[in-house]
Amino acid sequence: MESRNQTAVSEFLLLGLTDDPELQPLTFSLFLSMYLVTISGNLMIILAVSSDSHLHTPMYLFLVTLSFNDICLSTTSVPHMLVNIQTQDQSISYSGCLTQVSLVLVFGNFESCLLLIMAYDRYVAICHPLRYTVIMNLHLCVLLSLASLSISIMYGLLHGLLLLRLSFTDLKIPHFFCELAQIIRLTCSDTLIDNIVIYVAACIFGAFPVFGIMLSYIYIVSSILRMPSAEGKYKGFSTCGSHLSVVTLFYGTGLGVYISSLIANSSKKAAVASVMYSVVPQMMNPFIYSLRNRDMKEALRRLLYRRTSLL
Repeated sequence: MESRNQTAVSEFLLLGLTDDPELQPLTFSLFLSMYLVTISGNLMIILAVSSDSHLHTPMYLFLVTLSFNDICLSTTSVPHMLVNIQTQDQSISYSGCLTQVSLVLVFGNFESCLLLIMAYDRYVAICHPLRYTVIMNLHLCVLLSLASLSISIMYGLLHGLLLLRLSFTDLKIPHFFCELAQIIRLTCSDTLIDNIVIYVAACIFGAFPVFGIMLSYIYIVSSILRMPSAEGKYKGFSTCGSHLSVVTLFYGTGLGVYISSLIANSSKKAAVASVMYSVVPQMMNPFIYSLRNRDMKEALRRLLYRRTSLL
């Protein structure tokens, strides 16, 4: 079969989640609502933390970073999908597709790193409370965040450059955004290097953070169970409840999508399942932190009170 050189590729076609025209308005309304909830919810978290001096701590600094990252991650895929549905145009430019792949990798892997950093922050707060302010100083918080972001950016750029060397015979992507695995399946080129990089990255951004989070919580639970009072134990577990819920949602949906992709008999079903990790966690994170965290609820209440009093 004669292959098409990558220089001749001008655009890909995103087939979306459904071919049924009658379902397109419903899909548009659903994703628009989810996107607006994601943006407004995460912006509320950012504004609440920024406006409340009591929340200017490492824990909430990482939460603001996570919220900003969730906004960026959702914005890389959902708006283009909404435009495609509204205009009934499934195309995405070649450069736009590669950019989308890179950005999804950057923000997705950065989120994984942030969850690991937040687990370490909770470990220090509970297991070494007297040294917390010394260990988790502003310099270390900024350094950890920038290091994680830099590694994620380098990985995203690396895959973007690797995709440039591939040739494609099929330009139809059975997805609502340019996902790396779907792009690689379309190529007729040798993907050995790409697959090696993917597996190495899975260990760096998947297995290592999960192992680090589990190890942190082993020490955390052990430290909490040694507390003499029931009130201290309750406070310790409630402090970690929000983070554990976000971790479970993020990695649980990712694992569920991976399993579904193995057993699904069509790429369309795998694309529908991928909504669970690419859209839902970013929408739910603000609710988890605001509903399970008393300080966040108070900060949001004060923020809303100030806004309504100005009207």
